[in-house]
Amino acid sequence: MRYCGEELRVFKVVKFVLVVLFLIVGAAFAIINDQPVDLDLYFLIARLPLSLLLLLAMGGGIVLGAIVSAFYFMRLRQENAHLRRQNKLAGKELGKVPLNGH
Repeated sequence: MRYCGEELRVFKVVKFVLVVLFLIVGAAFAIINDQPVDLDLYFLIARLPLSLLLLLAMGGGIVLGAIVSAFYFMRLRQENAHLRRQNKLAGKELGKVPLNGH
């Protein structure tokens, strides 16, 4: 699908507005949740602001989800390639089969 120049400009403006909106919400989130909390990892205790800890947890979840999704899609691509090869071979075999009456 191709977009004309006007549509691209609209998309850029919408994208800019969304980025600014997320930055404002993120700054408000950081200001509201600035209480320090202890993160106890058994061998290390870190004192971090609650907002930073929540953002780190969310970022870690996003990264882990992306890694798992990448492996899943790699497996799907391999299966798709395998099925395409099988389909191609089946098409060649079908071409060799004589048709009834011809």
